[in-house]
Amino acid sequence: MNSIVSWNIDPNIFQIGFITIRWYGLLFASAFIISSIIGNWIFKREDKSIDQLDSLVLYLALGTIIGARLGHVLFYDPVFYLSNPLEIFKIWWGGLASHGAGIGLLVSTWIYSKKTSGMSFFWVFDRATIVIALSGSLIRIGNLFNSEIIGKPTSSNWGVIFNRIDLLPRHPTQLYESLAYFLIFILLLSLYLKTGKKNVSGLLTGVAFITGFSARIAIELFKENQSGFESGWMLNMGQLLSVPVVLAGLLILMLSFRRSRYIN
Repeated sequence: MNSIVSWNIDPNIFQIGFITIRWYGLLFASAFIISSIIGNWIFKREDKSIDQLDSLVLYLALGTIIGARLGHVLFYDPVFYLSNPLEIFKIWWGGLASHGAGIGLLVSTWIYSKKTSGMSFFWVFDRATIVIALSGSLIRIGNLFNSEIIGKPTSSNWGVIFNRIDLLPRHPTQLYESLAYFLIFILLLSLYLKTGKKNVSGLLTGVAFITGFSARIAIELFKENQSGFESGWMLNMGQLLSVPVVLAGLLILMLSFRRSRYIN
């Protein structure tokens, strides 16, 4: 059975004057709104101040956007942006890197935990991983609407033709990643419900690092390279950046289990 889908969706939902509403922007904003709702539920469940949550959302939002933009600039096209520094600020043209967003989230969480009484880094980041995974799932759907981060051509009966790119059936890697991150969201939420109030420090962070970036390494095998300089590399930039995160996740998970046994 042939399951080739022709994809030619307009990335713009509508335009009013010079203001354009795009599917990517809508899904990005939805990720923050849904994350705030889930965060509100977690903070109420654990008797934490909602004022602290409002501050955390701001830190994470800034960390995500700044980190994702700088990640794209430094990891994927440094020569262009260093030659045209004003282009760095034009985020509405696209160019956000998930690994940069991850670094931004780590840094913003660390700053928040240092400035907020009673909030350790792992208490915050363990819980943040739940909404980060769901946000990643939604944002990859946004990439699908933009016909970007496309997969390699496929000769199988399953594929998507991105008409705005070419007429080749390709792996819909945006959907692969979106599904992977949604399943990781379910896993992390389930672990939180079982262990959250026991405060197994670092457990969710370790699991998120291992599962999320292992999935990224695997799915990159089906993706087109994001930059020309990656051609000929054994591992592309996305994979190279993911390997140390998986190793860090294994270390965090090992230390989490050791600490849990010590406490028990």
